[in-house]
Amino acid sequence: MADIVLTTLNAKYIHAAFGLRYLLANLGPLRPSACLVEFDINQRPLDIAEVLLARRPKIIGFGIYIWNVERTSEVIAAIKRLRPEIKIILGGPEVSYESETQPIVALADHVITGEADLKFAEVCTQLLDDRAWNSVIPKLIPAELPEFSKIVLPYDLYTGDDIAHRIIYVEASRGCPFTCEFCLSSLDIPVRQVPLAALLGEMQRLLDRGVKQFKFVDRTFNLNVATSRAILEFFLERHRPGHFFHFEMIPDRLPESLREIIARFPPGALQFEVGVQTFNDEVSRLISRRQNHEKLADNFRFLRDETGVHIHADLIVGLPGETVESFADGFDRLIALHPQEIQVGILKRLRGTPIVRHDDEWRMIYNPHPPYEMLSNRLIDFATMQRLRRFARYWDMVGNSGNFVESTPLIWSRVGVPHSDGKGIPATAETEIQNRTPFHAFLRFSDWLHARAGRTDGIALMRLMELLFDFLAVEIQLDPKFSAETLWRDYKRSGHHDKPNFLKDFLSAEAAVIFAPKTKGTLPKRQARHLA
Repeated sequence: MADIVLTTLNAKYIHAAFGLRYLLANLGPLRPSACLVEFDINQRPLDIAEVLLARRPKIIGFGIYIWNVERTSEVIAAIKRLRPEIKIILGGPEVSYESETQPIVALADHVITGEADLKFAEVCTQLLDDRAWNSVIPKLIPAELPEFSKIVLPYDLYTGDDIAHRIIYVEASRGCPFTCEFCLSSLDIPVRQVPLAALLGEMQRLLDRGVKQFKFVDRTFNLNVATSRAILEFFLERHRPGHFFHFEMIPDRLPESLREIIARFPPGALQFEVGVQTFNDEVSRLISRRQNHEKLADNFRFLRDETGVHIHADLIVGLPGETVESFADGFDRLIALHPQEIQVGILKRLRGTPIVRHDDEWRMIYNPHPPYEMLSNRLIDFATMQRLRRFARYWDMVGNSGNFVESTPLIWSRVGVPHSDGKGIPATAETEIQNRTPFHAFLRFSDWLHARAGRTDGIALMRLMELLFDFLAVEIQLDPKFSAETLWRDYKRSGHHDKPNFLKDFLSAEAAVIFAPKTKGTLPKRQARHLA
């Protein structure tokens, strides 16, 4: 039983609700009468409502995000039908902007917009005070930016089960100094730092409790170079096999003082998420984004040639002014820089972001339902956007997954080689366009794969590998033996030992006994496959 229940629907079980742990940690005298209950979006809304109601709460605080707003609306609607006296408080990025028009807001009693670390306790205190029960508390309650010196850090609220089974989120700062119009972080100014001594003390306690994987959620970890270096030095001094640290980095800011410490980490210990987004200078200008492409390229070369960092780079499809060919050029430039992963994202119309100012000029049309992805714009029609959406999904399955590290580049290995139909008949002009660059070659594979599989999800690894073999050996006429041996090495890299039937006839005796490379320690599987 608890007077206050904090809850959310995570995208996956392994994701821990970082923001709710901050709210719970800062409830002060109310903390003993509060609890945290987490769900995921695959659970049934009525089952979630049942669990929450069994706690007999007076207040339920929901964390609302782009991925859970629709399912959470069903949960709240059921609770309000059954127990209308329960006070429902919403918070989170999805309800912090354009709140008045949202159906979920209409269901709730109160919405705290912004960073509610301290404001949530204040509102709950008012609601639980019998003398103030009938006082007027506004529905929309803006939270002032809290000072980190006044916030209780929440890391003791990670349980043993969390440490064993979930991603452990941490932060050294909040905010972003940049003004990229598609991003909510552009509204989050100024940048504020967690007091370094307090942060490192909490990190030590997490290490002592057995945490091995840390995911920093800072939007610009390398903005304050002195702080970034201090944190990296702290973790390097305490590094043990299996330790893994994720940071979001500004791509064109990597001075020598950071390079030196980064190069000392063992392979696979660091992952940098690098938001490239676009290489088109005019598009960058339109969305108020600043980026030095020469420094970016130099930093990528350093990371790939002189460190063991796993690079996860982001590109966005659908930005105003970005044509398919412009995006293709950016993708090919990024391929040439050899990050381990390229996250191809479709532009989203996040609530509150100034990207909407381009709607009329560029005829930006977004899906009205979460995650509000681009459907079409002036330069990319719906059918083409669907092709690019499939491209993004298949790229994640093939190029990013680590299951096809050696095989993926074979898809564009015949770029520039004249095609024929296998009977000496020259290829059509369209086929030659499909063979022009890595982007066009993979788009051709994406179209071919969709025609064969008819879907972009639920494709088993063995089936995907067989389809890829068919594409390489038949569709683009690579040597079947070479293709088979490459796929077999990839398959064993992923830890498999069963020889696929469709490869057996093409594997030599030597290839059949290739030793499977071992992954390092207890790194995340995806990153470990790239490392192997």
